Amino acid sequence: MSQVRRGIMQALAWALATAAAMAVSWYGVRTVLAGTAYEPPRALPISGTAAPAAGRSAPSAHVPQPSASPSPPAPTAPSPQSAPPSPTSGIGTARSSETSSSPGAGEVKNYPVRGGQVVFDLGGDSAALVSATPEEGWQMRVWKQSAWIRVDFVSGTRTTSVFVTWNGHPPQVQTVES
Repeated sequence: MSQVRRGIMQALAWALATAAAMAVSWYGVRTVLAGTAYEPPRALPISGTAAPAAGRSAPSAHVPQPSASPSPPAPTAPSPQSAPPSPTSGIGTARSSETSSSPGAGEVKNYPVRGGQVVFDLGGDSAALVSATPEEGWQMRVWKQSAWIRVDFVSGTRTTSVFVTWNGHPPQVQTVES
C-alpha cells in the first residue's frame, strides 16, 4: 500500500510542478507579447497635395519650393542598385515607387495604395513610419525591424503590402498587391 501512496504522491508532485512551470512560462510569454503588440499609428496631418487615387485626393508631404536661382545638380557617380526581393508567392503585382534621393535629409512621402495610405519619413540611410491609415473595410498590420518596415492592408483575401528597406542602401519603397 505504501508503494501506491508513494506513486500517487509523486504523480501529484509532478502535476503541481508542471502546473507551476506552465503558469510562470505563460506569464513570461504574455509579458513579452504585450510589449510587442503594435497599436495602429496615429494619422498625422500632411501638408501639400498629390495625385488623386481612386477618385479621392491623397495628402502629400514635403513639397520642395523652387529656389530663386536654379543651380545645376551636383554630379554624382551612379550607384549600383540591388533588386528588391520579389514576393514569395507568384500571385500579385509588384511596383517600385519613388525613393529618396537626398542622402542626408529626411523626406516625408505619402504612398496611397489599394486599401489605405502609408506615410514614411525617408532619410539617407534609414526610414520611419509616420502614419498608416486603412480605408473603410480594410485592416492594417505593421512589422518593424532594424532594416525594414512592412505595412499590410487586408480585406478578405485581398492584401496590399508596402515595404521600405534600407539595408546598406538608401531607403527603397516597394508595393505588392495580391
